[in-house]
Amino acid sequence: MNPYLKQYQQSQIQTASPEKILIMLYDGAIQFLNKALKAMEENNIQESHNNNVAAQNIIAEFMNTLDMDIGGEVAQNLYSLYEYLHHRLVQANINKKPEYVKEVLVHLKELKHTWEEAIRIANKEKVNENLGRNDEDDEDEDDEDEDDEEYEDDDDDDEEEEKGFVG
Repeated sequence: MNPYLKQYQQSQIQTASPEKILIMLYDGAIQFLNKALKAMEENNIQESHNNNVAAQNIIAEFMNTLDMDIGGEVAQNLYSLYEYLHHRLVQANINKKPEYVKEVLVHLKELKHTWEEAIRIANKEKVNENLGRNDEDDEDEDDEDEDDEEYEDDDDDDEEEEKGFVG
């Protein structure tokens, strides 16, 4: 691999948000399983095994990084699903069953899509929340502007009184 490309990829990972890293891991697992399927079709047992194990490692990482205390029931359900997917890949590797790999691929693609949608919604809510704060800030500034105008009006009254005008 081109050393500059490798350095660029490492930089991308190191500077990516946790959400982006999650999606990158899903992409990686999906790519590994597609390669494993292709290798199975070509009867390349070693290549199939290597790619299957790489996908298993990513799924194991998903399992290990779940926070059961914060995630509660959702985290427990995800853990069970990841555990099942991992088991299916082990079985696919032992029994050379491409249909098991295809099953896991379907689930990973659906999970990736779900995470992308959840991230999109969360980002949209953050933007709306920030806009709400900005609106509040704008309202505060408007109040300050009104206060300034009142002071300016008082100054006008002073000037008018000095000129002998009564408003």
